[in-house]
Amino acid sequence: MRAQRTNSREKILAAAADVARESGPGSLSLEAVASRAGVSKGGLLYNFPTKAKLMQGLVEGYLREFEHALDSARTNDKDENPLAVYIRLSANDCEDKQPSASWIFSAIAEDPDFMTPIKTFKRQLFERLKGETPDLKSLLVCYLAIEGLRSMNLFDSDVLSKDERELLVSSLLEIAR
Repeated sequence: MRAQRTNSREKILAAAADVARESGPGSLSLEAVASRAGVSKGGLLYNFPTKAKLMQGLVEGYLREFEHALDSARTNDKDENPLAVYIRLSANDCEDKQPSASWIFSAIAEDPDFMTPIKTFKRQLFERLKGETPDLKSLLVCYLAIEGLRSMNLFDSDVLSKDERELLVSSLLEIAR
């Protein structure tokens, strides 16, 4: 019984990710997700009682994927320091065009705890990097610059040219070494 619920939850999240990629997270409808997942709307609501909870599930999945990619990259390239791995993965992640962030505001309005997993993840990631990076000043500069890139990407307010972005990333990688 438990395995089936997990499976339907995963199917719903996969369907929601597909629908969000196609139409943008702000246009995500529970009906479209239920239809894509092959579950009833009641089945979807059993797993995710609100659209905000569904979006939170998507965000939590993204955070788990990023953490897994970070761990995998560090395992595969033991010569690269953890801060450099974080910079490289984050910069690559920021290359992907993000849909409008308006859905975040509606999710926060519906559920003020929406940001809790994001804040927790970022705090844990920062503490992890702080424990693995000998120079706190370098970590602070690199971490905040990468978070700035993420914010510009998320809010579609990127003011950097491709060359400027590449210069920033290469500069951060130099600082990280």
